[in-house]
Amino acid sequence: MAGICFASWASRIPDIKLQLGLSDAGLGAVLLALPCGLMLSLPVSGWAVTRFSSKTMVTIAAVGYPLTLIVIGLVTATWQLAAVLFVFGIFGNLYNISANTQAVGVESLYQRSIMATFHGIWSLAGFSGAAVGTFMIAQQVAPLHHFMIVCICCLVVVLLAQGKILPEDAKSTTKTPLFAKPDATILRLGLIAFGCLVCEGTMFDWSGVYFQKVVNAPKELVTLGYSVFMGTMATGRFVGDKLVTRFGIQRMLQTSGIIICTGLSIAVLFPTLVPATIGFFLVGFGVSSVVPLVYSATGKSKTMSPGVALAAVSTIGFLGFLIGPPLIGFIAEIAGLRWSFTVIAMIGLSTTIMATFMKWDR
Repeated sequence: MAGICFASWASRIPDIKLQLGLSDAGLGAVLLALPCGLMLSLPVSGWAVTRFSSKTMVTIAAVGYPLTLIVIGLVTATWQLAAVLFVFGIFGNLYNISANTQAVGVESLYQRSIMATFHGIWSLAGFSGAAVGTFMIAQQVAPLHHFMIVCICCLVVVLLAQGKILPEDAKSTTKTPLFAKPDATILRLGLIAFGCLVCEGTMFDWSGVYFQKVVNAPKELVTLGYSVFMGTMATGRFVGDKLVTRFGIQRMLQTSGIIICTGLSIAVLFPTLVPATIGFFLVGFGVSSVVPLVYSATGKSKTMSPGVALAAVSTIGFLGFLIGPPLIGFIAEIAGLRWSFTVIAMIGLSTTIMATFMKWDR
């Protein structure tokens, strides 16, 4: 549900940009509202999940997230879009922390790495949402009507899934503070997530615009790059658990950063339909396992409860979401989108560099 909701929004960004008459820099500034909502709600979300249980919080988020999507379809002014995206970010973050806390609990029952597969399901849903968005655009369905259909489907899923959620989280033996200072390990994990999430945020928010303005793709193929990215990100996550068991976390992260940089470089150097699609194809594989592996390691923290530890890492990591979209817009306004994507390629490579300076258990 989270993947479908986010992909539904992302697939209609070019349409909403045109509808509101936003420039590249203007869109970048408005997109800043979503990660602001994410960032400001992170400490509270971690505390709430620990205090009231991830089951309660994931249910609240599962209802609020798709309902907010409908409101996005109703906006008629830039300030309205910014305000609604802020709320969308809050619900998205609550969804992220509570669902990943549930995933940590289920992974502990299996006693093996399955976190990447959980994130693979999110990506598969995102790919499906992007495909539906492409269909809706081709059929000239208005964003509002598109979002209403998605919301109704999601609310049905909430009713069906209630009995299948873990009723209790692992109990913490210490008091859980609202604001927790991360230790050195949590800080390093957050920095690795930061580099990856800058790249993910760029792909989510700007891939359609890149295909529209730089690749000059036909209207019906504007979301092709995003769809390919989401598809390969899902595929990479479904095989990620087996790969990390065989090669170890460090090698996986080092390889991931190289693939991200290579894919974005191809899209920048050869900005036509086929090479750009191949480049985005590679970026999907590159980012696929980074955040799941970081979250899995974070959930095993011995100094914090899973909810607060995940919130601490997400606070650092989602700075990438905070910085990425407006950075793209501002650089694009000065030098063009291709230079923006070049900068993001270098940030993607930082995942390799940072992973090299950490020791990981196989």
